Amino acid sequence: MIIAMDGPAASGKGTLAKQLAKHYGLGHLDTGALYRAVARDMIASGTALDDEGAAAQTARDIDPETLDDPGLRTPRIAEAAALVARLKGVRKALVDYQRAFAARPGGAVIEGRDIGTVVCPGADVKLFVEASTQVRAQRRHKELTEAGHDITFEEIHAQISARDARDRTRAISPLVPAEDAHLLDTSDLGIEAAFKVAVKLIGTAMR
Repeated sequence: MIIAMDGPAASGKGTLAKQLAKHYGLGHLDTGALYRAVARDMIASGTALDDEGAAAQTARDIDPETLDDPGLRTPRIAEAAALVARLKGVRKALVDYQRAFAARPGGAVIEGRDIGTVVCPGADVKLFVEASTQVRAQRRHKELTEAGHDITFEEIHAQISARDARDRTRAISPLVPAEDAHLLDTSDLGIEAAFKVAVKLIGTAMR
């Protein structure tokens, strides 16, 4: 079974994807971490983020063992990832990786921004997880301040709004729900409540 999960930043899809993968005994892939890893490695090597050839090669050379790096969650890396994600060569290399992951025996839960529309359009279940910009900014601000980052709510809100605009309007693989995706708004839902709704949606879709 392949579960494709899409949605904007801090919508809750990451936590939800991990819970669903554990619940169904499936592999889990956070595709956002792939783009963040490309950005991290390019910054580390001093390569310009708009160097498409170097970025594509960096994407092909990604070490999956480094995708749990806590450094990938910093605001700087998030902003850089949004820039490299617009490069065609990077997207092609990482889409190939994502599709190979989805083809693993048993299936997978894959989360990102173009999974149901581009990466796995034939997924068994597609969920589009969303929440209001205000709620998402509050969640991300709490996450970052608890991790020790000195950043204001207003800065986070502006960053998320700008990221949304870039993701939804980019020419390559924009953030839009697949036509057959099930919408899940987590604005007023806690983690457990959202999980229960997701399991119900998946159960209905698999009948």
